[in-house]
Amino acid sequence: MVMAVHAQQQFIADKVVAVVGGSPVLYSEVAEQADAVTRQYREQNYTSPRPAMSEALEMLLEQKLLYQRAQIDSIGLDALAPQIASAVDANVDEMITAAGSIRALEDEQHKPLYTIKEDMRMLLEEVYGAQEMRRWVVSGERVKVTPGEVDRFFRRIDPDSLPIIPEQYVYAQITRLPRSTELAKQRTRERLLELRQRIIDGERFDRLAAIYSVDPGSAIRGGEMDPQPKEGWVEPFAEAVAKLQPGQTSGVVESEFGFHIIQLIDKPADNLYHVRHILMKPAYSDDELRETTTFLDSLAGAIRREEITFANAALRHSDDKASKMNGGIVSNQQMLFRYTGDSNPRSTKTKFVRDAIDQYDATHLIRLKEGEITAPYIGQDLNMNQMGKMLKLVQIIPAHKANLAEDWLDIEQMALTRKQDAEYKTWLDAKIDEMYIRIDPMFSPDDFINKRWFK
Repeated sequence: MVMAVHAQQQFIADKVVAVVGGSPVLYSEVAEQADAVTRQYREQNYTSPRPAMSEALEMLLEQKLLYQRAQIDSIGLDALAPQIASAVDANVDEMITAAGSIRALEDEQHKPLYTIKEDMRMLLEEVYGAQEMRRWVVSGERVKVTPGEVDRFFRRIDPDSLPIIPEQYVYAQITRLPRSTELAKQRTRERLLELRQRIIDGERFDRLAAIYSVDPGSAIRGGEMDPQPKEGWVEPFAEAVAKLQPGQTSGVVESEFGFHIIQLIDKPADNLYHVRHILMKPAYSDDELRETTTFLDSLAGAIRREEITFANAALRHSDDKASKMNGGIVSNQQMLFRYTGDSNPRSTKTKFVRDAIDQYDATHLIRLKEGEITAPYIGQDLNMNQMGKMLKLVQIIPAHKANLAEDWLDIEQMALTRKQDAEYKTWLDAKIDEMYIRIDPMFSPDDFINKRWFK
């Protein structure tokens, strides 16, 4: 069957099988998408009841409609440029590896590398633009759920269809940075200043970044980061970047991730900065780290003798600002803000499935009974900084069917997703009705979920 598809594609690879607005859809595009869908379903051990070509065409029609609307409505396409550039590099690098060399890839594709990259950029711009348009249609500013809607949504669910919430943990922590942190920071600054001087004296920045930087994502690329607006970086990294001229190397810059020296490679556009950096974090001796666990061990003794509660000990002695004011209870607040920008307290969760807990923390936590505390150990925070840690298992919530009392946030998300899907379908139907669409008779409406595509 696959061979037949490829054989047919050789003869009608450029045949237009559909048009959405001003965008044609080629048979070759549909065939490639169908192959990708089939591979994905095979990996999931799933068999679709629909022909792969029809399923693929419906996906492409929707993608092209969304992308055209994103262009018309100016939905954040410029801000996607750095993300697209990064994805292009990653995809083309993978293609080069698979082909064996750049020359082999060019021979295979019958086009030079710059054309391959440009084709990939255009493809991914459409994919990312479509995704961004869909996000905008169902964004929090446009689609929300009220407590009443959540309650009604839950009560309509068949009790036999309620999702099973896996076992969850509520836990608290006390963290302790070495008291020599300022000395360690000074040592790190001095090491970076030495590297900066070596760069000024003629050594290559990218070579030193590959050797010394502890940022795994960029070190392998000689410290190089994808071009992006300065707003894409944390302060004061962004401020330092904005002050550089191409070829200049910054002084030592401290951010929440550690210490950096930064070199501006070029500015491909007015508000795009192409930089490389070297990241270092304060390093501690065994004795400095041991001091943290010694202190925590003494504190643990006082807690066990009931001379102080864990909550008060966290308030007085923990170095974790995110949890110390809440009795040491760990939440997803910091991670949620970093990866989604969501700072709404209503989104904060203090219940974690095991896979969502730092792996090393989890190995200590699962040995405890409720109310017990761990022996102190050396762990790390979200920024990979080493520190002493001590955990308390507050509660184990067994696996159970979802209920409003224990799982409000999860059910609220389910209700929101359902409402977003309904709002999106209404929006999509309206746009399909407004737009010129033509589909080749080789495709049947019976094989499409949304029959409105056929006019």
